[in-house]
Amino acid sequence: MIRCRAFCSILSLLLSAAVGFAADAPAQTPLTKLTPAMQKTSFGKLPTGEEVTKYTLSNGTVTLNLIDFGAAMQSVIVPDKNGKAENVTLGFDDLAGYLKHKAHFGCTIGRYGNRIAKGKFTLNGKEYTLATNNGPNHLHGGPGGFDRVMWKAEPITDSRGQAVKFTYRSKDGEEGYPGNLDVAVTYILTPQNEVIIDYSAKSDADTVFNPTNHAYWNLGGVSAGGTTGGEVLDHVLQLEADKYLPVDATSIPTGELAPVAGTKMDFTKPKALGAQIKEFKEASTAKPANPNGGYDHCYVVRNSDSKKPVLAAKIRDPKSGRVMEISTTEPGIQLYTANYLDGGDINGGYKQHHAFCLETQHYPDSPNQKDFPTTTLKAGDSFHSVTVHKFSVE
Repeated sequence: MIRCRAFCSILSLLLSAAVGFAADAPAQTPLTKLTPAMQKTSFGKLPTGEEVTKYTLSNGTVTLNLIDFGAAMQSVIVPDKNGKAENVTLGFDDLAGYLKHKAHFGCTIGRYGNRIAKGKFTLNGKEYTLATNNGPNHLHGGPGGFDRVMWKAEPITDSRGQAVKFTYRSKDGEEGYPGNLDVAVTYILTPQNEVIIDYSAKSDADTVFNPTNHAYWNLGGVSAGGTTGGEVLDHVLQLEADKYLPVDATSIPTGELAPVAGTKMDFTKPKALGAQIKEFKEASTAKPANPNGGYDHCYVVRNSDSKKPVLAAKIRDPKSGRVMEISTTEPGIQLYTANYLDGGDINGGYKQHHAFCLETQHYPDSPNQKDFPTTTLKAGDSFHSVTVHKFSVE
């Protein structure tokens, strides 16, 4: 068990309201006022003059900071095995960093997390064209995706713990997607040291939808100014996944669900992230292709259940003793070892392999892959997905 430790200063109070909904989720009602453990403060202003707000939730052990620009996790502060509390996710201390960065640190991703081949898909016999912002492909909802917009935020009561609900209407045609889509993303901090991300959505026309969160983690600790606890290659990962999705040279799945056994993709038993990463670096033509060296692949979650979160991943930092377990209702989880962070100013000085991502989601390019689990959201139907990050020490 993580040792309880209070480490959040009391911030000034400011009230905001939001409109949204949650489908098939526990009952939620607005809070009439913020509690001492849930505070908010200004995080700066957009060029339009609109104020960005930071929400701070704390259960006395874990502190979660959220901002309404990009509905993002700005920081997650947890103690190590010696009780030292540190932030464990990449982000920025001010709004300026979020306005210029390209790595989606901690942001909500949509409408479609991951890639869609050639920025095109066909739905109900009609072809839709999206931005090609990742080589020949569409990535993470496009350059004007969910991570680049303001969300409405509302502290709410939730049976699972302290919660803030973010809502956004993605209008018909936004980034090329059909239908007016109403989205709600609720972050919940539980007494069990869990950060729950609860997604819900409805559309007034058939569309495709595949949200995720793009948190970059370093369980060794993340410091301000682009310095971190160092590379995460000694972090020990176990994935509840016997298969993965091989990809082509542009990171689009081939359609195969390949066994991981006997390959460098195998994390069915605990293994250091860097144990075989040099194999990517030694041959840029290695299959699966990844010229920058490292993992950027979707794994098939074993025994996935769309109604109940199942364990998908467990990762541990041997030095700090911090452990994170991820459970999800999603059928896939994308392992990414921050291959494209170059230490440059635009991404806050963060360097290659100084973080990892474990993004729960449906498979990449599902709208163009008929044998993949569907990402089609029918008009009037309710979308609901839950991912749980549980923190502890060993």
